[in-house]
Amino acid sequence: MVHGLAHPALQHHRRRLLAPGRVLAAHQEARQHAPAQRQEGALLRKWPSRRGTQLHLVQVCLVVNKIREAATNAPSTSVDMSEFLAAYTNDVVSRSVLGATNRKKGRNTLFREMTETNVDLLVGFNLENFIPRWPLTEVLFRLVFWKVQRHLNKWDALLEEVIKEHIDLKQDNSADFIHVFLSLQQEYGLTDDNVKSLWMNIFEAAIETSYLVLEYAMAELINNRHVMKKLQTKVRTFASSKGKKLDMITEEDLSSLPYLKATMKEALRLHPPGPLLLPHYSTADCNIDGYDIPAKTRILVNGWAIGRDPKAWERLEEFMPERFLQDGQEKSSNLGEDFKYLPFGSGRRICPGANFALATMEIMLVNLMYHFDWEVPNEKEGTGGKVSVAETFGLMLRRNEKLYLVPKIA
Repeated sequence: MVHGLAHPALQHHRRRLLAPGRVLAAHQEARQHAPAQRQEGALLRKWPSRRGTQLHLVQVCLVVNKIREAATNAPSTSVDMSEFLAAYTNDVVSRSVLGATNRKKGRNTLFREMTETNVDLLVGFNLENFIPRWPLTEVLFRLVFWKVQRHLNKWDALLEEVIKEHIDLKQDNSADFIHVFLSLQQEYGLTDDNVKSLWMNIFEAAIETSYLVLEYAMAELINNRHVMKKLQTKVRTFASSKGKKLDMITEEDLSSLPYLKATMKEALRLHPPGPLLLPHYSTADCNIDGYDIPAKTRILVNGWAIGRDPKAWERLEEFMPERFLQDGQEKSSNLGEDFKYLPFGSGRRICPGANFALATMEIMLVNLMYHFDWEVPNEKEGTGGKVSVAETFGLMLRRNEKLYLVPKIA
C-alpha cells in the first residue's frame, strides 16, 4: 500500500486490534480488555521523564566505557556492536520497568531471552494454521499449545514475583514503571493479568525494536562515511561550543542537534523494525482509492513500503538525512501525522512509547559518534569497506549478520 492510502486506511480501520497470537495476547483476560492500549499510553505518560533521562545516561556511560576499554586494550580489534546495542536497550527497558530489582537473579538477561522466545513462537511454523484438526494431528497441535502455555506460565510466575517484591518496596520519587502501574491500577480498573500483559507489551515492543534501529543506523553510517563525518563534526562542534571537553552528550543537548535527529529519522525510514503496522479492523464499509473494503475486514499497512514509495521520496534508496531538514533545522511534524513516514504507526494504535524509544536511540547514537571514530574490520576491506544492510524476513526486520566494527578513541 502506497503512502497515499495510509490515511484513509487508518481512519476507517482504527478500533479493533486482532491479536497476532497467544503469545502477544499473554492472558485471555488481558486480551479481552479493549481499552488496554489507551491505558498503556496514559500510564507511560505518567512516568517521570526525568527518571528516563537518568536511566539512559547511566546505561550509555556503561557502554561507552566498555567500548573505550576494548579500544584501549586491543587497538584495531573489532567489537560486537550488535551485542553492545542489544544489551544496552535491554538494560534500559529492564531498569525502567523493574527498577532496582532488574539485575536480581540475572533478570535483565532473562527478560531479554524470554522476549526473544516470544517472537520465535509467534512467527514459527504452526501446523494448526494449515491443517484441519483431525484425531491424528491433535497430538501435534497439543504439543504446540503446551509449549506456548509453558512459556506463558514462566512469564506469569516471573511477573507475579516482581509484583510481590514491588509491593514490599517503599515507593519513592525514583519509582519505575511497575510502581507507577501498581499505584494507578485501581484508578484504571486493571486486574493483575491486565498489568502483566501491558508489561509484556513494553518488553516486546521496546527491547528488540530499538536495538535493531540503532544497529541499522550504525551500519548505514559506516557505509556512508560522508554522512558519518558530517554528523561527527556537528556533534563535536556543538560539544566544543560548551567551552570544555564533555564527558557525555546528555538528553538535554539533543534538541540542539537537528542533524542527529534527521539521521535517526532516515534510519527509521529505510529500516523500520516492524515492516507491517499493527493490524486494524474496519468498523464499517468504506472505499479507499477505488477499492471496496467491507466492514470487519482486517487490514495491514506496509510501513516498510511506504518509507520507500517513489511517489513520496526522491533518491529513496540513498541514506540521506538532509531530506528531513529545512534550512538546517528539523522539519516539524508530529509523529503519526505524516502519512508517508509511519515507523511508529498512527492514530489510536501509534506506539505509546515512541518518544521514549527515540530518546533511547538518539542518546546512544550521539555518544557513539562523539567519543569514537569507526572503521570496518580488515576482513571487510574486500567488500569496499562496507557492511551488509540486507534484511532477514520475519516479524522484525533483522540484519542478516552481526555488526562488528573497530572503534578508535576520538
